Amino acid sequence: MNEAHQNTALVTGSSGFIGFHLCQRLLEGGMRVIGIDNLSDYYDVALKQARQQILLQHPGFSVVNDSIESPGRLMQMFADHRPDYVIHLAAQAGVRYSIDNPRSYLESNLVGTFELLEAARAHPPRHMLLASTSSAYGANTEMPYQETQKADHQMSFYAATKKANEAMAHSYAHLYGLPTTMFRFFTVYGPWGRPDMALFKFTKAILEGKPIDVYNYGDMRRDFTYVTDLVEAIRLLLDAVPERPEDGVVPEGDSLSPVAPWRVVNIGNSGSVRLTAFIEAIEAATGLKAEQNLMPIQAGDVPATWADAALLQRLTGYTPETAVPEGVARFVEWYRSYYDPAPGGDVPE
Repeated sequence: MNEAHQNTALVTGSSGFIGFHLCQRLLEGGMRVIGIDNLSDYYDVALKQARQQILLQHPGFSVVNDSIESPGRLMQMFADHRPDYVIHLAAQAGVRYSIDNPRSYLESNLVGTFELLEAARAHPPRHMLLASTSSAYGANTEMPYQETQKADHQMSFYAATKKANEAMAHSYAHLYGLPTTMFRFFTVYGPWGRPDMALFKFTKAILEGKPIDVYNYGDMRRDFTYVTDLVEAIRLLLDAVPERPEDGVVPEGDSLSPVAPWRVVNIGNSGSVRLTAFIEAIEAATGLKAEQNLMPIQAGDVPATWADAALLQRLTGYTPETAVPEGVARFVEWYRSYYDPAPGGDVPE
């Protein structure tokens, strides 16, 4: 990167779990970071505000608290700051919530992404990176998931909106020459995590002596990816700017489009860990035994995910490698320090 010019990154969803860690990483690297986050009440707003306050202590960070789908808001931010890089993380998250509340996904994930693409068309950044999800692979059963596999059978509306984002971004990349990388996350976890995710819910319940709901009777496998590994991969991908192949020929194993500067990249730990092993790691970190309420699989859920991260390694030289017991222990340490629950007392919702 050109040191004479302080690169500017615009991060949507900057007060979210991943956004917070990414902003910290970019600021540490000397970038100026402009955030936007609407501090939605999908989960504990105080947690988002606490993350945002930490970021605001850095002189290179500023933030707008508004929704990305607000008409003209992103257009104005692009015009004011002319970001070199755009990392789009803002979204209505969660597979299960999308079953009962699909409209919120339509507004944030589809309309919001459209507003972002329009702003980028008017003020083109050097590289746009948009968050997708491992859920985009849907009903695929061939493991590990590779970016070149077809992904046509999404099993939740959340996953469907993310796959639609990939298609929308591809069309803009083709029509307007906007270099775009879509990255598919695989079960991200770590300190400052989301309260609606398994690690947070399990840790809270175990510390309070309450049972945990274990779906598919524990027969679930996930490619658990530690959050600082994820944001390091995103940081390195900033420099892996896709270029449209002049002859339309794409290298084997690359998800690069033959007609656009666009590709999709998995970011995962390249391994599938049983949910029961994940719970055992929480038990080891807390020193407590979990009381398990075994339940059938939930609608929209997939029984397993597993990333092939060879393309990420080829593009960046990096492979996430934090082991589950280590990452879980760091989360439990953060959780205890953040909430400081009295023995036998309740932890805040």
